Amino acid sequence: MFTATPPRKIEDNIPDDLFSAIADLKQELNAVILAHYYQEDDIQDIADYIGDSLGLSQQAASTSADVILFAGVHFMAETAKILNPHKLVLLPDLEAGCSLADSCPPDDFAIFKAKYPDHIVISYINCTAEIKALSDIICTSSNAVKIVNQIPQDQPIIFAPDKNLGRYVIEQTGRDLVLWDGSCIVHESFSEKRIIELKIQNPEAEILAHPECETPVLRHADFIGSTTALLKYSQTSSSKQFIIATEPGIIHQMEKQTPDKLFIKAPSTTNCNCNECPYMRLNTLEKVYFALKNKTPEIIIPEETRIKAFTPIQRMLEMSKN
Repeated sequence: MFTATPPRKIEDNIPDDLFSAIADLKQELNAVILAHYYQEDDIQDIADYIGDSLGLSQQAASTSADVILFAGVHFMAETAKILNPHKLVLLPDLEAGCSLADSCPPDDFAIFKAKYPDHIVISYINCTAEIKALSDIICTSSNAVKIVNQIPQDQPIIFAPDKNLGRYVIEQTGRDLVLWDGSCIVHESFSEKRIIELKIQNPEAEILAHPECETPVLRHADFIGSTTALLKYSQTSSSKQFIIATEPGIIHQMEKQTPDKLFIKAPSTTNCNCNECPYMRLNTLEKVYFALKNKTPEIIIPEETRIKAFTPIQRMLEMSKN
């Protein structure tokens, strides 16, 4: 897990116009707000850049801002800090973790890795800084297939921590990957049976799915891709209706880009909102304001870990250009 400065108590004097107050603080601090597609609508609307993990990493690597407020979860803010050790990196809520990252404890993974000394480690970016430091290359859902395809055929690979993305990469590349047994609680919540029922009710709708979903769900998808890829596909497809099998925060951007189209949340196994990431939703506009105002919570990574984690991220960014 990451370390960070403790949050200060949130004051009661919340400005009437948070949008304006945040804009003022951004200018004062020379700050940039990076937000993931899974954030609440208001946060997406005030962000300087909205994207998936690859795009956000690229933005974090190139920003000239002095302060980076990362509206996402802790591994994303850690990545920004790894790439920008001398900048102030803020996370609105320290409890905004990740079930997938938590499913891969560093000590356990080090033991697992030692069993395969001839393997290189390609880790999905949804992991802690400690796991990145144990990896050779980082990937995202946008570039996982592309990166694996650049590795020589005779080089064995460990793929961590998401077993579902790993299985998708195996299917797409034909490679025999050794998979860590990790997963995302959101993307494993979708019900194949209920998606089929929803498709029957909406026969014209295309099913769009993230590769973190389980294989039975992916089997029914008309298109599989990262959040950015799903967004782009929804814009270019001639279909007017879509069933979205990923965290529904992306639907806000889909509706903004193509308001004439209908986007339906894929159902979970129950009637709960289990397809909403409970960690992503911890961030709020108020917390963004107070993080900028108080310059905390700040993400801090031990320098030894940061240096080790930097190299595999840099390799990913270079390999993504090819």
